[in-house]
Amino acid sequence: MLRFSNSRMLKLDQRFVFDGQTVAWGVMGEGDPLVLIHGTPFSSQVWRRIAPLLANRWRIYFFDLIGYGLSEKKTGQNVSLSVQNELLVALLQEWQISHPTVLCHDFGGATALRAHYLNGLAYASLTLIDPVALSPWGSSFVQHVRQFEDAFAKVPDYMHDAMLKAYLQSAAFKELDGEALEIYMKPWQGKIGKPAFYRQIAQMDEKYTDEISGRYGAMDCPVKLLWGEEDNWLPLAQGKKLAERLTGGKITLVPGSGHLMQEDRPEAIVAAVLEG
Repeated sequence: MLRFSNSRMLKLDQRFVFDGQTVAWGVMGEGDPLVLIHGTPFSSQVWRRIAPLLANRWRIYFFDLIGYGLSEKKTGQNVSLSVQNELLVALLQEWQISHPTVLCHDFGGATALRAHYLNGLAYASLTLIDPVALSPWGSSFVQHVRQFEDAFAKVPDYMHDAMLKAYLQSAAFKELDGEALEIYMKPWQGKIGKPAFYRQIAQMDEKYTDEISGRYGAMDCPVKLLWGEEDNWLPLAQGKKLAERLTGGKITLVPGSGHLMQEDRPEAIVAAVLEG
């Protein structure tokens, strides 16, 4: 039986400079390469309870997207989906990896798909968890931030923390515990983190998925699609539509899970990857 506990944080003790920006990453385990790609507004710590259970079979690489987690955040930075696939390509070159197994979530899914369709990256297999892949996406909160980024970035810290906590909780079906909230909130707090949170939301744009959605079709590697039945961010109907285009209609529905499956049903993710 798989046992999930409030395990220690993943160790991102390596640094890579991409286009003048510092990217935090880490590695664990032995075997063939498995690359983990997180989504928004999270960091690689979404894999903290999952990676250790996979490390006895794979050498696992994880990193924080540009502008997220422990990676560099700065004013005027491009943190949109337009740059994240380029980062993935550069990291795989740095790691000297080709054809990795890839596990990704949310914007991580968009990143992996963009890297495949725009940059020609090939994967040994691809597992997508509630990926951002088809329009429409982006809540009313996202639309408001896109219009009034500067105003949101200047709200008092207590208001920011309240909005951030509510936003994070809306991604999960179960109530997030104190540990999870602290982990996910910390990178978005303080003089650097608070404006960075609204920066990444303001740069969300459907054009980055529209750019590749017309190319979706059977890939030259096994593809699995997992979708939380209680996902309030990306409705199940969207998942089924994506499945028709990517996996011949095959989709694994995960009961009791919202958008943040890593917290709601991590065992479903581990099982999907171990099944190959």
